[in-house]
Amino acid sequence: MANFININGLNIHYKWINHQKETTFVFINSLGTDFRIWDKVVEGLVDVANVLCYDKRGHGLSQTAAITHGMQSYYEDLVGLLDALKIQQCIPVGLSVGGRVAMLFAERHPERVQKLILCDTAHKIGTSTSWNQRIEQVNTVGLAGISDAVMEKWFPESFRNTQVSELIGYRTMLERCCPKGYIQCCEAIRDADLTENVQKIQAETLCVVGSEDLSTTPELVKSLVDLMPHASLEEIEGSGHIPCVDASEKLLSLIYTFAFAPSTQSLYELGMKTRRAVLGNAHVDRAEANKSHFDTDFQSYITQSAWGLVWSRPELSKRERSMITIAILASLGHEEELAMHIRATQNTGASVSDIREVLLHLGIYAGVPCSNSAFKIAKKIYHELGKKDF
Repeated sequence: MANFININGLNIHYKWINHQKETTFVFINSLGTDFRIWDKVVEGLVDVANVLCYDKRGHGLSQTAAITHGMQSYYEDLVGLLDALKIQQCIPVGLSVGGRVAMLFAERHPERVQKLILCDTAHKIGTSTSWNQRIEQVNTVGLAGISDAVMEKWFPESFRNTQVSELIGYRTMLERCCPKGYIQCCEAIRDADLTENVQKIQAETLCVVGSEDLSTTPELVKSLVDLMPHASLEEIEGSGHIPCVDASEKLLSLIYTFAFAPSTQSLYELGMKTRRAVLGNAHVDRAEANKSHFDTDFQSYITQSAWGLVWSRPELSKRERSMITIAILASLGHEEELAMHIRATQNTGASVSDIREVLLHLGIYAGVPCSNSAFKIAKKIYHELGKKDF
C-alpha cells in the first residue's frame, strides 16, 4: 500500500510492507525514476523481509522542494522517513544517486546498517562540465528532449530492441519527472564527491554493476569497491544501468544471497563499529592510542563482548541501551563510566529528559545518594556539552 508522509516539510510518497520480519530492505531509486523500478525485485523479497520503497524528493509522487541543499537533503529525507516509521536497522539498497544516499547513511549511522547494497553507483559520478551540460539541455529542450539519449545509457541495446513496451514505459517515467526535481538531483550529484566518506563505511557491502552500464561503468564501480574496507563486486553480464529492470532475477538472486548469508564481518569489527557509533570516533581513537601491550587483550575482550555481542543486538535501540547502562552505572557508583555514557547520549539519542527520568527512577530503586551523585555528574556533563534544558 502506498502512503504519503511529511518529511522535512515535503510530502514524501512511500510504500511500507511490514511483515514484522527481522530483516528490512530500504530501496532508493535513481535519477529520473520512481520506486516502481524495484517492483520485480520487491516481489521476490516480501515473503522473507520487510520492504520500504520511496520516491526521492522531486521524483514520482513526492513533492519538489523550493530549494534542495545537495546530497545532504536527500540523506536527511531518508533518515526522517526511517525515524518516522521507527525502522532502527535496515539493509539499504541504492541505485545510482540512490546508492550515494545510502553511502552517506551507512557512513553516518553504522549502527543502523546491517549490510549495504550499492547498484551501479560510485563515489564520484561524471564531471561538473557533463552535469552542467545535462542541466542546460533540460532547461532548453525538457526531459522529453533528452529521453532517447538517457534510454541508451539506462538499457543495453538488446533490451531496447526486444522489450519495446517496457522501454516506452520507462521513457515515459523519465519524461514525467518534475524538471526542477530532476535538475536539483543533477546538481546534488555534480557537487558531491564522496571519496572520503566511503572509506569510512564499515558495513559489509555488495556493489553491483551491469557490464553494459554506460553511466557508471564497471571500471568506475570497481574504483568504488577498491576504496571501501569491506566491499565486494558482482558484475551482471548484459545488464545496463538499471539492473532491477533489465536483469531483475539476477539482481534479486544477488541481493538474497548476500543479505541472508552469514556475515563475514568479525565480532571485533562489529563491536568496533558499534563502539564508535555510541562513544564517538574521537573517544575511541584516544582509547586506541593509549592502548598498550598490557591491556590489549582486555580492550579486545570488551570490544567483542560488550560492543559486539550485546550493544549490537537489534532487539533494543541504542537509546534504550544507553538509558539502561546509565541506570546500572549510577547504581553501582561507577562515576567515570557514568560520565562517559552520559556524554555518549549525543550519539545514542537519549535526551536530557530521558536521563532525568532514569535518575529519578534510580532514587526509588537504588537509593537517593546514588541518584544525587548521578544528577551532579549529569549536570556537569550537560554543562560541558552546552545543553540548555538541564
